[in-house]
Amino acid sequence: MNQSPTLIEQGISRQHLKTVSCANVLTLAYQSLGVIYGDLSTSPLYVYKTTFSGKLSLHEDDEEIFGVFSFIFWTFTLIALFKYVFIVLSADDNGEGGTFALYSLLCRYAKLRVLPNHQEMDEKLSTYAMGSPGETRQSAAVKSFFEKHPKSQKGLLLFVLLGTCMAIGDSVLTPTISVLSAVSGVKLKIPELHENYVVIISCIILVAIFSVQRFGTHRVAFIFAPISTAWLLSISSIGVYNTIKWNPHIVSALSPVYMYKFLRNTGVQGWVSLGGVVLSITGVETMFADLGHFSSLSIKVAFSFFVYPCLILAYMGEAAFLSKHHEDIQRSFYKAIPEPVFWPVFIIATFAAVIGSQAVISATFSIISQCCALDCFPRVKIIHTSSKIHGQIYIPEVNWMLMCLCLAVTIGLRDTNMIGHAYGLAVTSVMLVTTCLMSLVMIIVWKQRAITGLAFLFCFGSIELLYFSSCVYKIPEGGWIPILLSLTFMAVMYIWNYGTTKKHEFDVENKVSIDRIVALGPSIGMVRVPGIGLVYTNLVTGVPAVFGHFVTNLPAFHRVLVFVCVKSVQVPYIGEEERFVISRVGPKEYGMFRSVVRYGYRDVPREMYDFESRLVSAIVEFVETEPGTEEEEEWCNSLRMRKEETMEIMEAKEAGVAYILGQSYAKAKQSSSVLKKLAVDVVFAFMSTNCRGTDVVLNVPHTSLLEVGMVYYV
Repeated sequence: MNQSPTLIEQGISRQHLKTVSCANVLTLAYQSLGVIYGDLSTSPLYVYKTTFSGKLSLHEDDEEIFGVFSFIFWTFTLIALFKYVFIVLSADDNGEGGTFALYSLLCRYAKLRVLPNHQEMDEKLSTYAMGSPGETRQSAAVKSFFEKHPKSQKGLLLFVLLGTCMAIGDSVLTPTISVLSAVSGVKLKIPELHENYVVIISCIILVAIFSVQRFGTHRVAFIFAPISTAWLLSISSIGVYNTIKWNPHIVSALSPVYMYKFLRNTGVQGWVSLGGVVLSITGVETMFADLGHFSSLSIKVAFSFFVYPCLILAYMGEAAFLSKHHEDIQRSFYKAIPEPVFWPVFIIATFAAVIGSQAVISATFSIISQCCALDCFPRVKIIHTSSKIHGQIYIPEVNWMLMCLCLAVTIGLRDTNMIGHAYGLAVTSVMLVTTCLMSLVMIIVWKQRAITGLAFLFCFGSIELLYFSSCVYKIPEGGWIPILLSLTFMAVMYIWNYGTTKKHEFDVENKVSIDRIVALGPSIGMVRVPGIGLVYTNLVTGVPAVFGHFVTNLPAFHRVLVFVCVKSVQVPYIGEEERFVISRVGPKEYGMFRSVVRYGYRDVPREMYDFESRLVSAIVEFVETEPGTEEEEEWCNSLRMRKEETMEIMEAKEAGVAYILGQSYAKAKQSSSVLKKLAVDVVFAFMSTNCRGTDVVLNVPHTSLLEVGMVYYV
């Protein structure tokens, strides 16, 4: 699973990976500081404060503080360094990371969830490569289990959607807790400042963060890396200073013995407080999800040699300060900053909080885009914010929805401790999903022995379960927020996926024969008119029922007819040279073609994409290179016929292109349950009506659009 990416502008090419020089790796490692580690590096703002909230604040002696730091160190080392950096980052899908990348790998290797319009030719894509076809006994057994139990496949999909929705919930909580924690530091210098003003300032900053999203991160990205670097260097330097000045013996807390002493002395309250400790590794999932913007090696170098030691020193110094200042436990981060550098660090902290927010917001845009591609989320407007860097996108609807949710949490809770409890539950949930998927990847994709996958699941899963259980305990104290958010998003995703799947099944069951339509031509007075007709359909074979409905009511269609299927394939990217698959529908004299247009789950069609010209060019190329038949007597005669057909296609294009779209409406059958009727007739119908129409998504000119309405029952 090793990769060697080649540089582009501010990222790497995802499809043509080549060996890069040491200088390029270091350049990417530096750039990653401003994109990936913003969330992770701002955790010191609130970790100790959240951990020592509640009843644990009664145990503020040195041994408890040493124990908490020991937990932070070993959690950071085992989960962030060993699990994510050394293992999980290697499980990329053609250079892409994240929950969907792991699920995509499993779907391809084990065919856990084949998309409805999947074709065997999709498996010949260069990015679909699955390595050696060899199977181990353990991997074959796992595949067989999923094949024999279809419900387990649906359960795995729900499990992945849960992790995805928790990650979206993370994008609501990260900006809130980061900005509110950073701004609250001003109260140390201005004690008379009322809490309402802190909330107002935080809300203004949040509104500003979301308001500039439409301009794209590339316009301000050049300052992100220097700010993150300055932030990490400043907090690590302060950490060294505090360690030397207040308590050099804090180094002994690196021993895991202090974790045992902590739990022994604090009991249940110590276990409950671990929900604050886990906040130290928030952002590791973002690090994996943003893998596609950089190389695995550059991320490993940046984390191992810079981010990891800087954050450990920062946590160590704060613990040393706390061991001598028990009364400052709820404002320890800013209290530990030496007076001469307070305001510079405060300003950098505010900017660092903005960068941390930017990282998860951008990751959420990518997640929603992937969900839309895999029919797990209603169609939304996706805008490219950079003409040079693929993957930098902006989704207005999601952006303003996140802003409203962030403002609601900030104004409603006002307390970073409660927000931290919610944050911890979201983070541990996503990490557990990744651990479970990763263990399956080891067995099915990497062909490792089952004991290896189970060992990974047990070692890291048990640690994460410990933290997850402590976060679950705090559901009444704010932990209910990510649960509510994730269940809402999950219901939306599942209902949309269910509705679109049923629609495809309806199309497959009701497709018609083109020979029958042509045979009916004389009886209904069917004529062929000049131009090209593009009939959009979800089918990769056969003629959609909507076309039969169209010609029986309006018995005329274009001289050149193309059935266009725009579909997603379970790979991240598809090259332009593999985008179109052209074939004929019926004999040559029919003048009918089928064009399957394939996109990966991270491909986003650009709005100014010259689709018509590229499609016609692909059809002409197909006609000119189409293999001859035995009935053609001479090669020159065949060449003349190809030229004539090519001229007909070009003349048809000059006559005009018409787009024929099916406007389908779903309704539940009369025999359906009340719950199904509610989901289909109310929720799915509402989303279908209010999401972006197919004509807008495909950038169809309204002057050339024909819509055919149909109702299908599920």
